[in-house]
Amino acid sequence: MLQKAASSKARSTSKAAGKEKPRCGLCGKRGKLVKTECCGQWICDDEENYVMFSYARNSCSRNHRRYTLCGLHFNEGHKGSWRDCKTCRKDIETEMYVYYGTNEHNFEKLADPPTFEPTRCAKCNKVIKLAEEGYTLSRGKTFCMTCPTR
Repeated sequence: MLQKAASSKARSTSKAAGKEKPRCGLCGKRGKLVKTECCGQWICDDEENYVMFSYARNSCSRNHRRYTLCGLHFNEGHKGSWRDCKTCRKDIETEMYVYYGTNEHNFEKLADPPTFEPTRCAKCNKVIKLAEEGYTLSRGKTFCMTCPTR
């Protein structure tokens, strides 16, 4: 097991002295890379692939910056580590906090995510996955996309 981890680490080193180029820590590609501002990890420098308002998840860099606790914590200017930030925990709805901390856009996932009651449509009671589905907020209530808000 230790040998496997060591060989994996060796593959992600720089090209200097005959070593291979680094890989994106999320997708593994070796193309155009940059280090993240938030955590200093190698990641694809691919934000130009994103089309405005497409909501596509085709950019490693954008996904990490926008859809992780690490990226959010950094962008909000919070102090210390995202792992134990009380402000992030307090300000983000629990369902979204768990998503931001455990999704595939993370280099390191939230160790012990809190449990939460799923969000349900105020009209039909259907479970709404806030991170994946469309919904409407109206007068403090959450509605799925098939239910009218009035």
